[in-house]
Amino acid sequence: MKQQLKAIILVCLSLTFFGCESLPPSKKVGAQQKLPRQVINFNNNWKFYREDPSGLTERPVEEVVLPHSVKIEPLVVNDQWQGKSLYSKDFPVEKVKNEKWFFHFEGIMQEARVSINDSLVKTHKGGYLPFTVDATPFLKNNSQNIIQVEVINVDDATIPPGKPLADLDFNLYGGIYRNVQLIKTNLVHISDPVYAKEVNGGGILVHFDSVSSEKASGFVKVHVVNDAEAEKELKVRAIFTSEEGVKMTFLTPYKKLASGGDEHFTAEVSVENPKLWSPSHPNLYELEVEVLEGEEVIDRQAITTGIRKIELTGNAFYLNGQELFINGTNRHQEYPYVGYAISNEANYRDAYKIKQAGFNFVRLSHYPHATAFLKACDELGLLVMNAIPGWQYFEEGTFAENALQNVKDMVCRDRNHPSVIFWENSLNESGMTEAFMVEANEILKAELPYDNTFSAGWIDHPAYDLFIPARQHAQPPNYWNDYNTPNRPILIAEYGDWEYYAQNAGFNQKAFGDLKEEERTSRQLRAAGEKMLLQQALNFQEATNSNLKGEQTIGMSNWLMFDYNRGYANDLEASGISDIFRIPKFSYYFYKSQKPPYQGNFSEPMVYIANYWQPNSAPDITVYSNAEEVALYLNGELIEKKKPTRTSFSDELWYPPYTFSIPEFVPGELKAVGFIDGKEVATHLVRTPGEVSKMALSVDISGKEIARETSDVVFVYAKLLDENGTLVHNASLPVTFEITSGENAELIGENPVKAEAGIATILLRTKEFKAPVTIEARAEGIPVSKIKVE
Repeated sequence: MKQQLKAIILVCLSLTFFGCESLPPSKKVGAQQKLPRQVINFNNNWKFYREDPSGLTERPVEEVVLPHSVKIEPLVVNDQWQGKSLYSKDFPVEKVKNEKWFFHFEGIMQEARVSINDSLVKTHKGGYLPFTVDATPFLKNNSQNIIQVEVINVDDATIPPGKPLADLDFNLYGGIYRNVQLIKTNLVHISDPVYAKEVNGGGILVHFDSVSSEKASGFVKVHVVNDAEAEKELKVRAIFTSEEGVKMTFLTPYKKLASGGDEHFTAEVSVENPKLWSPSHPNLYELEVEVLEGEEVIDRQAITTGIRKIELTGNAFYLNGQELFINGTNRHQEYPYVGYAISNEANYRDAYKIKQAGFNFVRLSHYPHATAFLKACDELGLLVMNAIPGWQYFEEGTFAENALQNVKDMVCRDRNHPSVIFWENSLNESGMTEAFMVEANEILKAELPYDNTFSAGWIDHPAYDLFIPARQHAQPPNYWNDYNTPNRPILIAEYGDWEYYAQNAGFNQKAFGDLKEEERTSRQLRAAGEKMLLQQALNFQEATNSNLKGEQTIGMSNWLMFDYNRGYANDLEASGISDIFRIPKFSYYFYKSQKPPYQGNFSEPMVYIANYWQPNSAPDITVYSNAEEVALYLNGELIEKKKPTRTSFSDELWYPPYTFSIPEFVPGELKAVGFIDGKEVATHLVRTPGEVSKMALSVDISGKEIARETSDVVFVYAKLLDENGTLVHNASLPVTFEITSGENAELIGENPVKAEAGIATILLRTKEFKAPVTIEARAEGIPVSKIKVE
C-alpha cells in the first residue's frame, strides 16, 4: 500500500509544473546565452510530501521553498519527526549545445536519493556536507524535466554521527535544509572540489607558502575538465582584487587537454604589501579564475579568500607573526521551530552575534556548518575550528569509512576560507581506534600537505597537532592547568557547563550520579531570574579565569553560545550565553567585557550592570566593563568610583568585573559609567521596573538586512515595558502576533506565545521580500503594538 501511494504521489508531482525562480531574462533556466558559467538559485517552487511513518494517513502535497525542514517542531523538541519525505520540482530545458548541467546540494539530512526524469542519479549519505549531481546525461531537451529527491532521516548507525537520535546530544532535522543551485557550464569547465575527488586538488585551491606584511607568495591550483569531443589547448588566468580595488593578474602556461581528460593548472602568485587577514582586520580578496582557449573565456569562477600566516608551537598560536590567545565559543546551527533550515543571512547573523559577544573564535560543534556561516566568519573576523560529524559513537567498517570520507569532503569544501585554522578530524568524545586516528590525519595531510595545516583531536594522541579536551575531562581543582606534555599545545574545547552540572557523570549524560544542585548549574534559562543568571555568569568567569592559568593553553571555547535542543532530553540545553532566540543573558556581557577596547572591529568600550534593580535584587551589584575605572550612581548620587578588584576568581582575567555594595534597596535608577584615561567612554542604565503598560516590537537584523530575492527567517521580539519604557523582567503575559499587511511572509512558532523574562519571540519567514510587512502584537490589558518591516 505504501509503495502504491508513493507511486501515485510521484505521478502527481511530475504532472504539476512549477516554473523557474524569478530571474532576469538573461538568467532564466535554458536561456540562450554565452556566459561561461551560470549559478542559478534553485530553491523556489518545490513540491513536498512527508510520509506518515504509520502508513495510515495520507499527508497533502505542499509547495515549499528551500531551505526547508521536514516538520515545524515545537520549541522544546522531545519527539522529533523521523522518516521519509519526497521533494520534487519541474523545470524546463531548452538546452544550448555543448553545455553541462549540475545540481549542487549544500546539505540534506541525512540520506538523499536524487532522480532526474525517473532515473536514479545519485544516492548520498551524510547530512552536513555537499554533493553535486551531473544532470546532463539525464535531461530531455526542449521539454519539461523533473528532479525528485527522496530524503530519509532515520537512525542509521553507518552515517556519522551514527548514534540514535534518542541518545544524541543534538538533533538531526530532516529535509533539504540548505540551498540548491543549478550550475550550467561549458563542456570544458572548472570542477567542483568535492565532486572531483582529487587529492590535494579539484576545483580551485589557494595556498600561500610565505606570508609577511611586505610580500605573500604562493599558488592557485585549478582543476579543469574537458568533456568536449576535441582536444583543447588551454591556460588559466587568476585575478586577485583587494577590497580597495587593486587588481593583480597571474597566468599559467598553456596545456593541451585531451578529450575526456582533466588537468590541474597552477599559477604562481606573488602579492606585494598584502592586506593580511585577522580577527581585528578581516581583509579579503576576490579571486576570479578564468579558463582561456586563446582569448576566449570558456569558464569563470570567483571566490573570496584571505591572506594570513598561522603557526602553532608547544604553547602558543601565532597569527601573522604575533602571538594570539584564542578566546571563543561553540555553536549549534539550530533555530527554534525550523531546526537547521535557516538562510544564508540567518547564518551571518549568528556569526555577527558571536563577534559582538567579544569572541575571536568559534568551534563548529559537532559537524560542518553551512558555507554561508564560514563566509560570515571570513568577513567578520572569526577564527574557526571545523569539525566532522561525531559525538560519543564509533564503529569500524562502514561508519568509519563514511567518517573518513567526511574528512576529505570537509577539507575540499572549506580549504580556501582564511577563517579556518584548525581541522577537528576527530569524532567528538568517541572511542576511536588508533588506526582511525592515524588514517584521518593522513587524509588531512594528503589533502593539505602544508606546514600550516593543523589537526585537532579530543584524545591526546601524537597524530593530532592540537589537543582539545573539554574542561570536565580532567579533575578539579587544576583541571588542565598542570598539563605539561612537551611541545604539545592544548585548547580547552568546552568549558563552563558540565563541570558545574554533573561532574562525576563521565560521558553518560543520561544517568548522572552526582547532580549538582540547581543553584550551581550553568544551565539557566533567561526566565530563571537574576540570581541564577548571575550564577551562570560566575561559573563562566571562574572557568575562564582557571583556563588562563595553563602554561600550554593556547585558547578556549566555552559551552556554548546559544541554547539548543537535544535528542535525548525533554528540555532545552540552557548553558548558552544567549537563549535559543538569540537574546543575551548576563554571561554574554561578561564575555563582551573581556575584549580590549579600540583594537579593530567590534571592540568598543562597554559597561553593563548585571542587575534588574528590583526589591529582590542582590545588594552587591556586579558590573562588567573593559574600562579602566567604573563609577556607579543611584538616583544621580555617586555610590563609588573604583578600579576593578582582583579575587581568586578573577586574578587572570583581562578585565575583572566590578562589585559595588548598596546596603539598602531604594527604587529608581542605577547608572554605571566607564572611564579610560579619565574620560567617560561608556554608560549603562538600569531602572526599577513598574507594571506592564505597553509593548515594543523589534526585528533582529544583526548586521544583515532581510534577503530580497530569496527566503529568510528573522526573530521578532515583543518587549513588555512599563510606562517609562523599562523592560519588566518578571512579565510572562501571552502575546499574540499577526501579519496585518504584506505578501510572501508568515509567522512561525507558538502563537500566542508566553513571554519569557519580559520578551515574547516569534519567527518571521519571508520569501522574495520586496514590499513592507506589518506585524501587530496583542496582550491583555495593554495597547496593541505594531511594526512595519521595511
